[in-house]
Amino acid sequence: MAKQVQIPEDIFKKLIMFHILGNTEDQETISQYLEEKLERLVQHDLYAAYKTAQSEEEREKARIQYLDHRGISDAFRK
Repeated sequence: MAKQVQIPEDIFKKLIMFHILGNTEDQETISQYLEEKLERLVQHDLYAAYKTAQSEEEREKARIQYLDHRGISDAFRK
C-alpha cells in the first residue's frame, strides 16, 4: 500500500486552482511548500532507516546518511 501525505487545506485549494483553472498566482507558494514537504519526507525516511536498521553496520551507514543530509558537522556527531 502506498504511503499517504497530508497537506494543509489552503495548499490543496491552491493546487486545485493551479491545475484545474490554470491560476498561476500561487505557483511560487505551492512550489516552496512542496519542496519543504519533500525535504521533510526524505529526512523522515532517512531517520526511520537509521532507527530500524537490522545490523549495527546498517544502522551506522543510515546514521551517517541522515547526518550528512541534515548537514551536521563531524564535530557534533559523537
